[in-house]
Amino acid sequence: MDLTFSPSATDAILSAAQIRALRDALDGRLIALCFGSGVDSTAMMVALRVAGVRPHVITFADTGGEKPETLAHLDRMQAVLALWGWPPIDVVRTKTLPSTGYTTLLGNCLANETLPSLAFGMSSCSLKWKAHCQDQFLMGARSGPNARPEHAVWVEAKAAGQKVVKLIGYDCSKADTRRAKRVADVESPFDYVYPLQLLGWVRSDCVSAIARFLGVDMVPIKSACFFCPASKHWELYWLAAMHPELFEQALHMERVALTGRHSRFDAVEFGGKSWEEMVATSDRFPSTKTTVGLGRSFAWNQWARVNGVVDAEFRVVRARREEFLLLAKTLGGADNAFDARSCSEIAESEVEAQQLRELEEAFA
Repeated sequence: MDLTFSPSATDAILSAAQIRALRDALDGRLIALCFGSGVDSTAMMVALRVAGVRPHVITFADTGGEKPETLAHLDRMQAVLALWGWPPIDVVRTKTLPSTGYTTLLGNCLANETLPSLAFGMSSCSLKWKAHCQDQFLMGARSGPNARPEHAVWVEAKAAGQKVVKLIGYDCSKADTRRAKRVADVESPFDYVYPLQLLGWVRSDCVSAIARFLGVDMVPIKSACFFCPASKHWELYWLAAMHPELFEQALHMERVALTGRHSRFDAVEFGGKSWEEMVATSDRFPSTKTTVGLGRSFAWNQWARVNGVVDAEFRVVRARREEFLLLAKTLGGADNAFDARSCSEIAESEVEAQQLRELEEAFA
């Protein structure tokens, strides 16, 4: 990992106007950067580094459901920050009472026989397991399992009569623009700044900046829990190929939730068939407003069976790993430089050239 760059390479990442925009918004403020270990937050760090803006504290919330690649990127970025002379990333977690019986979001879902709230169109899973614990790390908590003193940055801000500026890696995509607006509409003890939006960057700009400044190997995969209800079909193929045991855990979570005591599934709505029968015998669920699985409108278990990702026992067919990787690459397009490269390199290293050509023809 070569972190020595020429001035011309640095200048190519941000214009003078972009540097001014970041400095005007952040100079003289106490800054807390929320790091997600994904493309946007990594690009945000790169932009701040080029602009000469150094955060005072950096936090990463570990839900217990992170992909191994996300945690590996976290470690790599710790090394980068040490070279930059930046503060290390503080990894925070939501702590639960011993009597609760679980310590992670996955455990929460299994114990309560439910899915992450995003599967029902809500965001409380992200608030509880990501945002809230990062806030408590800074603001402190007086009691409970997450009790802790106020962070020094928070104490300094209060003494100065200021608000800590929280940096979030929302880019200029429509989805992130909506998210930023929702945050702005809520009264908060923090001031929020979105550096990528100040720069006018979308995802491709973020990938390009990371590749040029840190190297293409430092472009991470999308940061999300391995059981995230927002996962696209290509991501399910990727997960089944790269981490079949995690994919099977997600299928188990879904099955427990849709057949458990809190299931929102209405058997009468589907001709009297149970969820298990629909998953095992039907190609899809009829159109409905009822959440039928991790995919909201589709069940991961059913999708996996229909597409040959799992066998009759709903175990991932590991012999088809290279096919799943190729499908992930084909369906995923250029969504993320790392994803495209990893699928290509792994497939080519494990499948003879002729086999790869046959697969490409079969799934063209």
